[in-house]
Amino acid sequence: MTRMPFGRRGFLRGAAAGTALASLPAVPAAAAPRSRRRTATFRWLGTSGWHIEVAGRTILIDPYLSRFPTGLSTGAFDPATPLRVDTAAIAAARLGTPETILVTHTHWDHFNDVPHLATSAGARVLGTLTAYHLGLALGVPAGQLSPVKGGEVLAFGDYTVEVVAALHSRNAAYSMAFPGVRTEVPSRAPATIADLPEGDTLAYQIRVTDGPSVFLMGASDFVERHLSGLRPDVAMIAMTSGAATHAYVPRLLAALGHPEVVIPVHWDDFESPLTNPPPVGSANAARLRAFVEEIRASSPRARILIPEYDTPYTF
Repeated sequence: MTRMPFGRRGFLRGAAAGTALASLPAVPAAAAPRSRRRTATFRWLGTSGWHIEVAGRTILIDPYLSRFPTGLSTGAFDPATPLRVDTAAIAAARLGTPETILVTHTHWDHFNDVPHLATSAGARVLGTLTAYHLGLALGVPAGQLSPVKGGEVLAFGDYTVEVVAALHSRNAAYSMAFPGVRTEVPSRAPATIADLPEGDTLAYQIRVTDGPSVFLMGASDFVERHLSGLRPDVAMIAMTSGAATHAYVPRLLAALGHPEVVIPVHWDDFESPLTNPPPVGSANAARLRAFVEEIRASSPRARILIPEYDTPYTF
């Protein structure tokens, strides 16, 4: 298990060994954790997905383990690619019995596996109204679906979840794949990746009772005013794929109050199996290096962690 030492806010400030994709600064020694302090353990599931353990309770965010090909990685993207759930890959991920699933938005690489996990584990799903309607269409009981908009601060005893209204990233044409929302339950169950639109985008901040606060994104855009006062200790921030969003990294890190630990996500090839080192195309590898350098320039005191799959990081 990877443990990281505490820093200026009494929280963890180091970084575990990352991949060879970026040369990260060495982690200095620091004071031992305060006694009687609660921690949380995170395992990266690829893309923006995480498995989170707090006091023996499991939270998932954007769990996408099926990772089927759509042609996106080969330049032959097919919007008619059928949706499918790889139950063997999900079982191999050792997710336990999640009680809460957080959904940032409903594109297939974030939402595809959520209905299966919710129905098999009885987990509660937090997401947009689109996630609510799509969940109903895919067989999730209404009692397990909790639509949220942003601004909610929900108490779960050992942790709270603050919902943050966010934005989806833009491509080079200042647009995105499959925009739109579902204002009612679809007349037929979604069958292809095009049937899962963006559906508005959220971010989340998990605050562990007597422990760290962790900010999690699923797409690379945000509203600065919505981040005011969050000041997380750890921030999982999505790598942008272009330059459509003005000053994305410096604006984001300043709005978050320059977190102690910054973890880039959504840079791996999510159409490849979950094997380490995480697969990344040459273009994304170059973007990741540039992303890390921009984080360093914007928050020179931050510890940067390039995560590996299924590796526990305890904060």
